[in-house]
This record gives sequence, C-alpha cells and structure tokens, in this order.
Amino acid sequence: MKIIKDSVHDHITIDGVARDLLDTPALQRLRRISQLGTVSMVYPSANHTRFEHSLGVYHLACLALEHLGIGGKQAERVQAAALLHDVGHGPFSHNVEDVTYRETGRYHDDVEHLLTDGEIARVLEAHDLEPKRVAGLVAGEGRFGQLVSGELDVDRMDYLVRDAHHTGVPYGTIDHGRLVREVTFVDGELVVGEGNVQSAESLLVARALMNPVVYSHSAARIAKSMLRRGSEHLLESPENDVDAEVLQRMDDHDLIVALRNCEAAATFSEGLDHRRLYKRAVWAEIDDVPGGIIEADHESIREFEREIADEAGVGADDVLVDVPGRPSMAESTTRVVVNGEVRKLGQQSPLVDALRAAQYSQWRLGVYSPPACREPVGHAARRVLGLDIDGPLVSEVRDGLYATLDEFTE
Repeated sequence: MKIIKDSVHDHITIDGVARDLLDTPALQRLRRISQLGTVSMVYPSANHTRFEHSLGVYHLACLALEHLGIGGKQAERVQAAALLHDVGHGPFSHNVEDVTYRETGRYHDDVEHLLTDGEIARVLEAHDLEPKRVAGLVAGEGRFGQLVSGELDVDRMDYLVRDAHHTGVPYGTIDHGRLVREVTFVDGELVVGEGNVQSAESLLVARALMNPVVYSHSAARIAKSMLRRGSEHLLESPENDVDAEVLQRMDDHDLIVALRNCEAAATFSEGLDHRRLYKRAVWAEIDDVPGGIIEADHESIREFEREIADEAGVGADDVLVDVPGRPSMAESTTRVVVNGEVRKLGQQSPLVDALRAAQYSQWRLGVYSPPACREPVGHAARRVLGLDIDGPLVSEVRDGLYATLDEFTE
C-alpha cells in the first residue's frame, strides 16, 4: 500500500494492481505531460500534469466502486482503467492530438496497443486482468466503462475541480464527493440517484463556465494553433526523423526540443519559448461564419490559409485559421432519477437550454497572424472566408473575465 498526498483529494491510497502500475514507464511519462497544455500561457500556475490527474481519477473510481458495492476482479479492472486512462495522450495533452490522429488514426483513448504489450501488460496479467478488457473500459465500453469514460465519469469530476484549483478560477467547483456517492446503475445505465438533479447540473455549469475562461481562452487557442503548425512542420521536414507515431509518444520536453531543432518550425518554437504570440486578426461569432467553413476538413482550412496569405501579401506561416467544432454538451445526456423515473438531464433541467445558448454565444472562429500584419490578414480573411462581419474584425467583448495584459493593449 502507498499513500500519496494530493492537492485536491488530500490523501490517496494506492494498492493492489494500481500500486504495481504506478511505476511503469508509460504511467511515469504522464509526469511530463501538462494537463492543460498551452493554458499555462494564460495562467502561470496551471502546470499540473496528467499523472496527478490520473491519480485523482483512480481515487474517485475507488470511492464510486465502494459505494456501488463492486469488488473483486471487476473493481480491479475499473481501477486499472481509471489509472491508465490517459497513457495514450501525446505531448501537451489535446493540443497536437489532431495532428497525430491524421496519420495514426488513434485518439488518446485508443490505448489497446499500449496495454497489450510491454510492462503494463505484464503487470495486468500478473494480477489476472485481461489487458484488452481494461483497454475497453478506457474507451468507455460496457457497463463499467461509463464510470471511466462517459457523460457522468470520474474523469470529468476530477479535471474540473483540479483545473480550477491550479488556475485559481472559482468556476470548476462541483460536489464531486456527493456525485460519486450518488451514482448507481439502472438497467445497465449509470445514473444519478433520486434527489440529485442539482448535483448533476453542477457538472454542466462548471464546464460551461470553465470553457471560455480557461479551456478556450483566446491566448491559449493562439498558442495551441502555433504549436500545431510547428508540429506539422516537424513531421513534414525531411531533416528530422520524426513521424506521427514518434510524436505521439513524446512528452512535452521532447517536443519542445524537437521544435527548437527544426529550422522549419523556428518561428513557432521561438514564439512559444518567449511568449511572442500571434494576435487575433479575426474573431468571428458563429452566426457570421458560413456553415461550410465550420464543417471544413483540415486540407480545406490549409487552402483557406494559403488564399488569405496570398491576398494579404504575407507568408504562408503568417496566417493560422482556427475553427472550433460546433458547440456540444455531452453532460446534458446525463441520466438522473426523478420521481422514480430515469430521465435525461436535458429534459429535466431548465438550465440546459440557457447553457447551450451561452455556448453558441461564446463560440468564435479565429484567424491569427503576427502583430505587424494583422490588419491586411483580417481583411483578406473576411473576403476569402465569406464572413458576414459589418463591425470590427476583432470583437471588443472579451471571451472571459480573465485576460493577459497584452490582450488589453492590442
């Protein structure tokens, strides 16, 4: 048994298969993967890692299993999946995931290849646990996979509280202790028990408030776009022996060094090192953007970037187009028990429609460029993308209460 002091959950007890998994290289690698990627460009204290988050998810999974009365091998499988759920993450967490996915076809929760070979497989098999079944739980498969990856999972419960704690914002607070005590299964579906609609709503509210202020802060999005473009150059450069498989298994430090040593990525590497970020040339609301732009694939967006650069008379790397996916709210499908009946939270809570409307009002398409060419890039982007913008290209309404000093002095 091992007891670990945690900044969020106080003391976490690690035992059994989890104790043996703790010091495997794949899990220790998560000490060098930042939980929030480029968000530390906005919140300097947001330097927590996927490792401590994984410990938190394991801890909450143990509490939920105890409440549900689940023990034996089934509990060990869920505990292992909770601890291992993030081993598939690449450097800077989600920030370069799309870059590697285009080549490997794997997202971070596709971990079967990592769990069925090497030291993790040996540990799982030594505890009579099938690696493929544990990988299935990580992917959210089956009844108990919902605890690890679902609308009401312990992953979400930990990261909201942990991210709020380390950024210092007050918006991610949820009663995760009550939530893990009140989850139960009805007809194989994970639900929140009677009398806990407000606890389920807290997940919605916390996520909705954290998104514009932390996860989608404009400076973090700009840094992420720069990191992605630099990573694309790294993969395309014949001088570097780095492919998508190698990049996916790097940690943050590996990628930083690789970008510094890649001449094609120098602009982005130096900009990120010294926090000389691009600026917003366009910051457009969803109603001002044609649907075809929102649904465009990667190659189409790259072509838009080239057209904008040509029309603005700037270099190809002076234009970054950042198009988020359409707003979604997976938490609204959380099932709650009301008067003995299982209902979706979206059908029960009047907050859902309001929060969904808020998501749409917060959505922004971004076009970024170096400060010196933001004006010609902005005007060219409006024409090339067909944006229906009559007023300023960059809205004066900030996308959150917190912003960095250079945003206020643009």
